[in-house]
Amino acid sequence: MPELAELVSAWPLGASLAAAIAAQGLREGRRRMALNEALHELRRPLQALALAAPVAASPAEPSPLQGAAQMAATALERLEREVNGEPAVSVRSSLAARALLDAAVGRWQARAALTGGSLALRWGAGEATLTGDRCQVAQALDNLIVNAIEHGGPEIVVEADRGHGRLRVAVVDSGRGSRPRSRRRRPAGLLARLSGRRLRGHGLGVVRKIAAAHGGDFCLRHTDRETEAVLDLPLAAGAAR
Repeated sequence: MPELAELVSAWPLGASLAAAIAAQGLREGRRRMALNEALHELRRPLQALALAAPVAASPAEPSPLQGAAQMAATALERLEREVNGEPAVSVRSSLAARALLDAAVGRWQARAALTGGSLALRWGAGEATLTGDRCQVAQALDNLIVNAIEHGGPEIVVEADRGHGRLRVAVVDSGRGSRPRSRRRRPAGLLARLSGRRLRGHGLGVVRKIAAAHGGDFCLRHTDRETEAVLDLPLAAGAAR
């Protein structure tokens, strides 16, 4: 058995460790409460935006403002589940690919125009149908388009075609070769990536995760004249021919 002197000498260390663990738990609890309160407050303006949006012709094809509000609400729900340790929920359904791309391009054409650029869709995939989570696929498309607007441009084309049971969506911009070298962003440091404190640069990571979750692939290709971001997704079983 340990001597009494050894137990007494170890007591300050054990007490300090217990106090540190308790303080950490208290901080985490306060942080979780603050995040839940912030999420609660964010829902009201989103609800107001959704109610103020023009009524869509079809519930399956919301207006750009309605679609953006729905995606933001879905992202908030995912964040709330993450904060509170609950599993993520994915709702899969049959998706008309043309409608998804039309909506995504419509949401961001004004943003592209503000920077003096253009955004257009070239559709060559016929009646392509996907099976997946509508909001997640829309988020992937939005991230690709916004990344092209912010880091590429000015002329951006979203090209869609199909083959071998797959839908290939390429977001191509014309701006990489003309950007000054000093304005190109440096890769984030290893410490920032490991700590999760990187504030920007998450968009393409989100695209990769969504592609993998839907049985697809994502790749990025740079040349002196353009950047091409390609999202490749499997077509629904009945639409693979």
